[in-house]
Amino acid sequence: MAERHFEESELIKQRKAKLDCLISAGIYPYGGKFEVSCRIAELKEGFVEGKAVAVAGRVMAVRLHGKSCFLDIKDSTGKIQVYVKEDVSGKENFAFLRNVDIGDFLGVKGDTFKTRTGEPTIIAKEITMLSKGLRPLPEKWHGLKDVETRYRQRYLDLIVNDEVKNTFKIRSKVVSCIRKLLDEKGFLEVETPMMQAIPGGAAGKPFKTHHEALDADLYLRIAPELYLKRLLVGGFEKVYEINRNFRNEGISIRHNPEFTMLEVYEAYSDCEGMMALTEELVTTVAREVLGRTQLEYQGKVLDLSRWERVSFADLMKDQFGIVPEDSQSAWVEKLKKKGIEIEGRDVSRTQVINIVGELVEPRAHNHPVFVVDMFKEMCPLAKVKPGNPLLTDRFELYMGGMEIANAYSELNDPIEQRARFLEDLKAAGDKKRTIDEDFITALEYGMPPAGGLGIGIDRLVMVLTNSPSIRDVILFPQLRPQTKEDPK
Repeated sequence: MAERHFEESELIKQRKAKLDCLISAGIYPYGGKFEVSCRIAELKEGFVEGKAVAVAGRVMAVRLHGKSCFLDIKDSTGKIQVYVKEDVSGKENFAFLRNVDIGDFLGVKGDTFKTRTGEPTIIAKEITMLSKGLRPLPEKWHGLKDVETRYRQRYLDLIVNDEVKNTFKIRSKVVSCIRKLLDEKGFLEVETPMMQAIPGGAAGKPFKTHHEALDADLYLRIAPELYLKRLLVGGFEKVYEINRNFRNEGISIRHNPEFTMLEVYEAYSDCEGMMALTEELVTTVAREVLGRTQLEYQGKVLDLSRWERVSFADLMKDQFGIVPEDSQSAWVEKLKKKGIEIEGRDVSRTQVINIVGELVEPRAHNHPVFVVDMFKEMCPLAKVKPGNPLLTDRFELYMGGMEIANAYSELNDPIEQRARFLEDLKAAGDKKRTIDEDFITALEYGMPPAGGLGIGIDRLVMVLTNSPSIRDVILFPQLRPQTKEDPK
């Protein structure tokens, strides 16, 4: 390890020496604006020989041959070869190349031509140093294999791995496509507070902060739901927010403490309406962004032309013999008979439901699955199913074995909502928590019946890009703090 650090420091010294040479020659190594005539991909797509062009980008290869030199220049759209000849560019321009390294940014002006092998090339007439790189880039296959290094120094990952850059281009297109579809349907995009006095709208441990001017404790939101439903009360009938949420919980290949959700609310709709909207959104995004509705995710084909419904209540009954009417002790007893241990005497019914919920997640399907007939305890904000007060009018969408979306017919009865909140607090056993009285007050003014939908953008992008970890689709995922012992 020490040997590697010595080698790197020597390379940095060499680059700094070249930086000094540039400065001594009167060349400012961190230039300003450079007018490009086109992006490299556009230039290559409509390539015409003999055309005067100006391009800029990062040097990805340098090949010196006596009084000529070949460079590969790469911008965000593509890469092109640059040919530098001393008798064309001049002695000063050519001598300057001896202080150019892979990783530097250059501006190049010249004329286009094709080499004998048909390679689109620019013969340089003028070269401008735009930024001198002082650290060597990692080699694509040898220098950036460590996964944590890739996540921690995402900028390097993007430089050397075009497939990673493509993942984030797809992510951007996914979000744009969702916005376009919802806007066309008459939904209004809104923004709600990210710092809240009372965290609500989901089950999750919040991050806590303190506002000094107000001398008040605040929480980073775990969900925007309660504020978006206030807007339904206020008269906005169709709203959505692409929002950042924060939960002070574990990190895994499916969980990041900071994540992106789409939340949609539509007055006079319900769970069925949200199911139809979810299917349309996911299918449209796949078709518009990827050009297909058959996807491969982790070795399995996902066919978006087929959508199935599975009853959670039926799964519970078939797999564990559990029915909603059972007492908590009956649940635990039936689980033990199936070989599932529940630790702790004071475990709540909600916790047991969550444990079992993970066990019955559909994993083997090669198409999207709506899990319906969820138990009432699993969602204090959803209406119960007509004729069955123990089940809610709710679904969870699973794709590739992951929960992607969650939706329900929104509870708009303020009396029932207060009772549900109090029941939830009692089950949690947290005496410090309180209910959001202002939200109850808003409901007391009247909220229209509505459907609400949440889609995990990160997980949706995982499926669309065949990415195994959520950190592969978040530009800067949360990582453990780097220690002094960690390699640089």
